[in-house]
Amino acid sequence: MFEGVGTAMITPFNENEEVDYKSLRNFVKFQLTNKVDSLIVLGTTGEAPAVEDDERERIVNLVLEIVDGKIPVIVGTGTNNVKHVLKYNKMAERAGADGLLIVTPYYNKSTQKGLVEYYKYVAERTSLPIIIYNVPSRTGINVNPETAIEIHNVANNVIGIKEASSNISQIVELFSMKPDSFKVFSGNDDQVLPIMALGGDGVISVTSNIAPKALVELTHSLLANDLQNARKINNNYVALNKLLFREVNPIPVKYATSLLGLCKNVVRLPLVPATLETQALVKREMERLGML
Repeated sequence: MFEGVGTAMITPFNENEEVDYKSLRNFVKFQLTNKVDSLIVLGTTGEAPAVEDDERERIVNLVLEIVDGKIPVIVGTGTNNVKHVLKYNKMAERAGADGLLIVTPYYNKSTQKGLVEYYKYVAERTSLPIIIYNVPSRTGINVNPETAIEIHNVANNVIGIKEASSNISQIVELFSMKPDSFKVFSGNDDQVLPIMALGGDGVISVTSNIAPKALVELTHSLLANDLQNARKINNNYVALNKLLFREVNPIPVKYATSLLGLCKNVVRLPLVPATLETQALVKREMERLGML
């Protein structure tokens, strides 16, 4: 699918909370200019649950038009309704997407056996490669390492996992049993270094919305086994990574992106804009990093 950094894109809105397609166009160009390896559209950071179906289709088509095959575009299509997932997958296929990011079903949850059957069912009904999205803090369910491997074994177009469990012990265990054909992407910016040091393929990143060049250098240093440079970059961005999750993602990163003039500081309910305290801290750290 890709190696290095895939930006988990924000979705820009205007003052009326409508999708701001002009800002979306400029944002994608900013990412391309900074040579990210992939774009992930309509994931958690893109406020996917608050985006309407007609908006979803237009967003995906616009991103693919601007990217024009230069890098892979992966579309988040996961919901807790399998029929909706299949519908969104078909939409992504029609648009020409390169892959799908599918989160585990939330609220209704599942057993581990149910997860295997779910991903198998979905994978058999799409021509696109799939990345499992494991984020228990949001979904209430964890993908165990042996479950991830079983899913890959029964559905070979499930090619990897975005690991956002924050459980390094679990991720170490996953690496001990996974085949080379199964990719692992860090789902947390603060764990890029340890996961890629274990053999991970990259990160699906929130921080790269505002610091794409740094995340490209970090991940490519790790792919080249330049641990010294990777440590230097990682240590410099620890504080920013932490601040971008001081409130629920994407609240802080939406504000940070607005400071770069790439979007308005507008989110859709149930999210609300960052507190003044968070704004001040984010702005100060971005100034320290020379981003403003």
